[in-house]
Amino acid sequence: MKNPVKKTRIPEGKAFVIQELIAPFFDVNWHFHSEYQLFVVLKGRGTRFVGDDMKAFKEGDMVLTGPNLPHLWKNDKDYHQANMELETHGIVIYFPENFLNNSVFQMEEMEGIAQMLKKSERGIEVFGATNQTITKMMKELLQMKGTSSLIHFLKILDLLVDSPDCRLIANAGYINTNKESEKDRMGKVYAYVMQHFQEKVSLEEAARISNLSVSAFSRYFKSRVNKSFSDFLTEVRISHACKLLHETDLNISEIALESGFSTLSNFNRLFRERVKKTPLEYRKEFLNSFAAVS
Repeated sequence: MKNPVKKTRIPEGKAFVIQELIAPFFDVNWHFHSEYQLFVVLKGRGTRFVGDDMKAFKEGDMVLTGPNLPHLWKNDKDYHQANMELETHGIVIYFPENFLNNSVFQMEEMEGIAQMLKKSERGIEVFGATNQTITKMMKELLQMKGTSSLIHFLKILDLLVDSPDCRLIANAGYINTNKESEKDRMGKVYAYVMQHFQEKVSLEEAARISNLSVSAFSRYFKSRVNKSFSDFLTEVRISHACKLLHETDLNISEIALESGFSTLSNFNRLFRERVKKTPLEYRKEFLNSFAAVS
């Protein structure tokens, strides 16, 4: 049986911990923790959940999450099959919630980093040239120790302060109302949806997994994710459809079916509502942008 990547806590007395993660798939558990986390995907694909946001991820995906911001990098189904021989690779840096609370870190010169870390409460996605530079620096940091490693780490954080290559992830009104004891419950719901979204997904089954009545589960889920269970399921399916439009030559009808939509008309309507363009327009735009970069 394949085993996922596991995380470790920061040893007392250390400013941060950096780890290289190589495993068949990333951590399967939806979770949150008290540390800041800077994570870059070097290899692996799937769906990323940060706060109330969800999107497909692939190589190069880089995110800084603040303390207690729920997150999950859920690999595609193929990564969980032993015969596929797929592998994930990433680098993660953990640093404590009180990172800037002491000594020199309270000085005026650190104000920019402090403000940037405050924004990370919503999660920060890093892309473009900043992503490429920080990825290179994270690889270098794996080989460093002592004072030089701390200075190098601060340079990484400083690059994020005024970078135009950053986007806040969770919506402005998002608040993590989840309790530590609820991690397992929400994790089971996410796992159920990701395993079955290409088939019929039942609100009743999701409620049963959560050990709640249907009405109680509907209220619970919306209060935690800022959207209804039905809207969440649709977003998962649309995200998968976008991935298929990027990565395959399947026609639109086949993509609709592969993404869990019962009818083509329903798929086209929901896709346009959420993506603001038709599936064909979306594919054409992606192919044109890819050709321009090439």
